Amino acid sequence: MIDIRLSDNLELMAEMQDNTVDLIYCDILYGTGKNFMDYKDLYPMREIIEEHYMPRIKEMHRILKPTGSIYLQMDTRISHWIRCILDDVFSYGNFLNEINWCYTMASNNKKKYAAKHDNIIFYSKSKKYTFNYNDIRIPYNKETLSRTNRKAGNNGLYSGDLAEEKHKNRLNNNGKIPEDYWVDVNRIQGNGLEKNGYATQKPKALIERIIKASSNKGDLVADFYAGSFTTAEVCKDLNRNFIGCDISEKAVAIGLERTKY
Repeated sequence: MIDIRLSDNLELMAEMQDNTVDLIYCDILYGTGKNFMDYKDLYPMREIIEEHYMPRIKEMHRILKPTGSIYLQMDTRISHWIRCILDDVFSYGNFLNEINWCYTMASNNKKKYAAKHDNIIFYSKSKKYTFNYNDIRIPYNKETLSRTNRKAGNNGLYSGDLAEEKHKNRLNNNGKIPEDYWVDVNRIQGNGLEKNGYATQKPKALIERIIKASSNKGDLVADFYAGSFTTAEVCKDLNRNFIGCDISEKAVAIGLERTKY
């Protein structure tokens, strides 16, 4: 099931029953105050941010299953305010990670370090939640393998080149669980094959990791700031159900095109 709506997200969530969604992922408004091609962003004032997000995050908590999780992606301008809201609604004890999605872009700012990452804040609704760590393992890099092998050799765990080679292959085959900084997923370039004309489109690989980790086949995933509807397309690819909305007719048209059969 892929359910795409042209709707205000509060209105859609009000229609939904309690405890029905397995995973929420939203690339929310970043509070930059900028006018993007496809939408006007919120102004970065705490009162404005709290007025907008408090009722919406309360609704997200209500419709999320007790075993569910929520990932909200945002800019550093508002991440501290959103953390406070999430602590109040989901409880501080259910905070799991603040993930930094890091990317490289040219910057001419000579007054501070280039701000080239998004914050993805990850909470569960309870202590019992889905996390499929084996589905999101990534290869070890050469430096890590070399360091691990040297350490193991110094401790006398291996005898000879054959044992070391077997260990190296095992590490490569299993891979590692990603850290809370993601540098292996690139932004979509201007001429990228995924590009569909939406200003703030996110790459499929980014959302695939989240959906694989925190949902199972047949689960219901929701995105209430759907934008380019990458989440909907990834859900279709990974055999998840999807419900989501945007207030932009352009966004909804893109979503319907991306998920048509």
